[in-house]
Amino acid sequence: MKFFIVCFLAIAQFYSVIAQNSRETTELKALIKNLDLAHAQAIFKGDAKALDSLMDDDITINHPTNRIVKEKKELLDLIDNGMIRYTSFERTPEVFLFFKDMVAVMGTEVVVPAESAPNAGKNISRRYTNIWMKKDGNWKLCVRHANNLCSD
Repeated sequence: MKFFIVCFLAIAQFYSVIAQNSRETTELKALIKNLDLAHAQAIFKGDAKALDSLMDDDITINHPTNRIVKEKKELLDLIDNGMIRYTSFERTPEVFLFFKDMVAVMGTEVVVPAESAPNAGKNISRRYTNIWMKKDGNWKLCVRHANNLCSD
């Protein structure tokens, strides 16, 4: 009888841990999704203050213009210079991968660059991966890769 009680308690504790992790993952997924979409909105609006709060100072971006942008200031300069400007920006997060203090988000984006930006006026579909890391208690975008898809 003691064996069955021990087994029951072990199974109950196991399912309790799974349920707790599931809630944490659900809450974390919602948080990261909101941050990811807020990042897209900040880029669309050219909101440097919002981008500053969302991105790590040492962010590295494999940019769809075939350049690697290695710091936040450089990215903000590209926005200020009109190289990154859109008349439309839609982001759809599809997959969330959870690691200790890190979440990778993969999905699609459809953008229309504004006048004076490369590919101005064209409807561009692309794939993206954003890496969010928890640093000093806050989630920051640390790595981003976006590539334009070839049209058929």
